Amino acid sequence: MILIVRPKLLRKNYNGMTLWPFVVLKHHSLKEDAVFLNHEKIHLRQQAELLIVFFYIWYVLEFLLRWLQFGNRYKAYRNISFEREAYYHESEMDYLKKRNIYRFLKFM
Repeated sequence: MILIVRPKLLRKNYNGMTLWPFVVLKHHSLKEDAVFLNHEKIHLRQQAELLIVFFYIWYVLEFLLRWLQFGNRYKAYRNISFEREAYYHESEMDYLKKRNIYRFLKFM
């Protein structure tokens, strides 16, 4: 995981984003936030499982479907299976050690 702090790359309400193999952060203080970093590490694992490019295709398609479903961009984002898994397990610091492959499918 390579951490980069670039506030201008992120939209107003976003603190970070994972773009294989980088995690782009809005603030230097996020480097010390273990829960936030664990969330982003979960995304790195998801990306690796789907050979990176398929992760992004799936992410965008699922976001669009959820946006149609909920009519709200934030709700769409929060209900993407990748995000649901990451938010659900972000506080479990040992989650990635015990995580099964393609675990995000449970959150569909």
